[in-house]
Amino acid sequence: MTDPSKRLEPTHSTIDLIIGACRSGKSRQAEIIAKQTMRPVVYVATCRTSGLDPEMQDRIRRHQQDRPAEWRTVENSFALEALARDHRGSTLLIDCLTMWISHLFEDHSSEAVLRLLDQGLQAIRNNDIHAIIVSNEVGMGIVPVDADTRRWRDLVGWANQLVSRNADNVHWMVAGIPLQVKSNGINSRFLPSS
Repeated sequence: MTDPSKRLEPTHSTIDLIIGACRSGKSRQAEIIAKQTMRPVVYVATCRTSGLDPEMQDRIRRHQQDRPAEWRTVENSFALEALARDHRGSTLLIDCLTMWISHLFEDHSSEAVLRLLDQGLQAIRNNDIHAIIVSNEVGMGIVPVDADTRRWRDLVGWANQLVSRNADNVHWMVAGIPLQVKSNGINSRFLPSS
C-alpha cells in the first residue's frame, strides 16, 4: 500500500489507474494517492447529479463528505480534454471511468467513446496533469443476455485497456488491498504461489 506520509512532487504528467470490482476500495485508494500529490486536487465526479434514486443520492453525499474541503469538485462535466486544459498542473481524480462511459454510451458509438478517451489521455499528458482514474472491472462475470449490455461491457473492457496502456501505474483492488500490476510504466510479473 502507498505510504500516505510520502508526498509526490509535481514533475511531469502521471496517470494512475485504480481498477477493481464494486466496493473493492477503489475510491479510497485513489483519494490516498491524490492526498500525496503536491498539486491542487480536482475531483471529477462522473455520475450525473440529476434524476437519481435516493440510494444513489446518499452515495454521492457520502463521497462529497469524505473529500477534503480544499479539493475542488467538478460535476456534470464530461469533456476530459477540456478538463485537462482547464486544470493544467493539477491532480485530476476521475471517479469513475465506468460512469463516464455510461453517460457517453447513450449518444456515441463505441469507437467515438474510445476516441474521446484517447484524446482526453493525450490532453492529460500535454497539460502536466497527474490523473488518477478509477474504473470498474466488469468483465469477470457472466456474459450479459442482451446485446446493448454486452456492447457496454466490451466498451468498458476496451477503455480499461486503453487507459492501462497509457498509465504509469495500475493498481488492482482486491477486498480493499491494492495490488500494483504496473509501476512506473513497467508491468509487474506475478509468480505462482508455492
